[in-house]
Amino acid sequence: MSPTEDPATAVFARRVLDAYRRTPGTTGHIRPADRRLARDLHARGVSVQTVDDAFLLASVRRFARPLPSRPPATVRSLAYFLPLVEELLATPIEDGYRRYLTSVLQRTISRPR
Repeated sequence: MSPTEDPATAVFARRVLDAYRRTPGTTGHIRPADRRLARDLHARGVSVQTVDDAFLLASVRRFARPLPSRPPATVRSLAYFLPLVEELLATPIEDGYRRYLTSVLQRTISRPR
């Protein structure tokens, strides 16, 4: 955290970047541009839940496909998820659907390839 950074922004950025690191299919590496984008999302008033939902939805869309498919390319930037953040700002997902997506992702990630 820089001396002038708001503590709430730092907490938001840390939570988003930690979740990004854990998202299946990402490199797990945080770049300076990712840190800036996380701070920008906080400045725009985007919630951590919305960003988490974007990670979840993207993961399901990327991995829940027929077995013969090749694995998707590795995501190398938090910016990859921006279109989904925008989509979810316009149409948030409900708790029940979030639970469903989580179960789909868990089954997909755990199935043998």
